[in-house]
Amino acid sequence: MIRLTNVSKVVTSGTEQLTILHSLDLHVPNGQFVSVVGPSGSGKSTLLGLIAGLDAPTAGNIKLDGHDITRMGEDSLAELRGKLIGFIFQSFHLIPSLTAYENILVPMEIMGLDRARVRAQTLLDEVGLHERGHHYPSQLSGGEQQRVAIARAFANDPQILLADEPTGNLDSKNGAHIFELLLKLNRERGTTLLLVTHDHGLADLADRKITLSDGRIVEDILAQSEVHAVN
Repeated sequence: MIRLTNVSKVVTSGTEQLTILHSLDLHVPNGQFVSVVGPSGSGKSTLLGLIAGLDAPTAGNIKLDGHDITRMGEDSLAELRGKLIGFIFQSFHLIPSLTAYENILVPMEIMGLDRARVRAQTLLDEVGLHERGHHYPSQLSGGEQQRVAIARAFANDPQILLADEPTGNLDSKNGAHIFELLLKLNRERGTTLLLVTHDHGLADLADRKITLSDGRIVEDILAQSEVHAVN
């Protein structure tokens, strides 16, 4: 599903070249739940941005479902992203002038998805916000806003879900609820999930845990259940 080959990312900082990711190789099969941990500046968010096609690598190639996104033009990439990927940000990125329901509905209408209104309500129900759809983001708690963001990320029924510190701005109770929701959606829909998190307790519950340090993968561990499945 996701394959990175010799991917590196170098940026210019003043007069110096700063390497964010060093010649990285990674393969994530369909339906796997992978957590990505590491200190600030280790390249976690950069990695997710590259996989999402929001940024381009300096070298190497990235394939999603067999499509080499590093060779695509912006229009083709945007179309593929709309079909394959859902993205959840730490800061929610909801449109303040739209209700919770509208925040989910509008992207689907823009994409021209069938039965968008029915699907928007179904997604609200799935994240436990049946009675909150008419509320604006400012009227919702942080946990509720993040649940709207999750519902919106699933609007295109993505094969790949990328979540960048989705529990980082939440208290422990709401953070645990959001994590359970992501896990439930991953298990029930078979969605490939990459979760960047600073919470090692949550990360340890994934099928696979990858640790980044200074732009390199320094640890890649399969859960025991996944080891048995491979063997």
